[in-house]
Amino acid sequence: MASADPRTRTQRDGAQRTRDRRVDVFVALGTGVVAIGLLLGLPPLDGLEPDGATLAMRVPAPFTAAWTVLALGLLAQSAALLAARRAPRAVLVAVSVLPVLVAALAPQSLDLFGLTALPVVVAVVLAALRVPLVRLWPTLLVAGALVAAGNAVLSGALGQGVLQAVGAVGLPLLVTLLVRSRREVRAARTAEASAVFREQDALVEAAVSRERAAMARELHDIAAHHLSGIALMAAVIDRQIDSDPERAHEGARQVREQSTAVLDDLRRLVGLLREDVPAERAVETVAGIVDLVERARFRSDVRLDVLAGDHQRGAQAQALADGVGPLAQLAAYRTVQEALANAALHAPSAPCTVTVDDRDEARVVIRVENARAAAPAAPTSPSGGNGLRGMRERADLVGASLQTGPTATGGWLVELALGREAPAAPAQAADGGEVVA
Repeated sequence: MASADPRTRTQRDGAQRTRDRRVDVFVALGTGVVAIGLLLGLPPLDGLEPDGATLAMRVPAPFTAAWTVLALGLLAQSAALLAARRAPRAVLVAVSVLPVLVAALAPQSLDLFGLTALPVVVAVVLAALRVPLVRLWPTLLVAGALVAAGNAVLSGALGQGVLQAVGAVGLPLLVTLLVRSRREVRAARTAEASAVFREQDALVEAAVSRERAAMARELHDIAAHHLSGIALMAAVIDRQIDSDPERAHEGARQVREQSTAVLDDLRRLVGLLREDVPAERAVETVAGIVDLVERARFRSDVRLDVLAGDHQRGAQAQALADGVGPLAQLAAYRTVQEALANAALHAPSAPCTVTVDDRDEARVVIRVENARAAAPAAPTSPSGGNGLRGMRERADLVGASLQTGPTATGGWLVELALGREAPAAPAQAADGGEVVA
């Protein structure tokens, strides 16, 4: 693919050069045909006028020496336009010099001398389209002076020469500059529209990337929590099916419950992604961690400590994690869910403690700590690590602080600190301080 690009670019450049040459030939040939056609056609047309002197009396007869000099001058001017793309300023000077030579060699061509201004007009247009005015204006002054000089040689009137110079150089220049400015404005608008489209595409790609990352986190949290529990319970069932059939049946029921739970979570996720399907369940909160721990106890030793603050005591007690936003509460729930799944996977026989510290009025701290594993953990996939990465991404999204790492006793600690969007409302004081489940 890479080796084909230079050839394609070369072919494209060659095709463009061919088109440019065809345009140059068409312009030069068209100018020459129009100029010679006027040279041949104007005298007979003027001869048809019923009143006034005819041009035949004031111009050389066709194919005489003076007429031939004028015709050759027009053809030379038209031929010089073939090089207007490569050297526009030099061509403009050349087509302006030739009329001076024609005026000097054929003074009898006064009434048809104005035809020599046609190639000059074309050269001015081509030069103004391809050369910036700041670099072109000296050449324009030279061309105007040459046009005025050629007319002055024939008529002897400098004013008439200046007028023809204005008509042959000044007016075409103004029209061409107007056309070029409109073209540049159109190109700028096109470039601006293209930039806007590219920016929109980049924004869409970034949004899609963020949504994909969010979906990956959600799917990982759901699958890792439930499927790791199913795998552990299946291993226990395999060992108990002969020695303790009753416990094996109980484990099978738990596997079925876990399978149903993961299907429910996946249906809820699909409902959130599809606009025509309403979500079947509300978004999880910090209060849902209690039920999460209860379900985790079926496969491991998990303990829950809820440290309530003053705002959660008395008759006007507030909800757990009051003042924490819904997204932050969902991040806390998913973090605990992932931490419990990791603990069950890497330290299946070790006790685990989940602590929800809601005493601080400015933040809520949630810790999941498991002890050292008493038995070797099951082998894991070498492509792991998505759980910790998802925890950190969720914490960053809601502005929370996450700390993970080994403890001094050989276990593992996950600590998430969530700031409150509004200070927790104070409540009437009452007895009690810690809830242990």
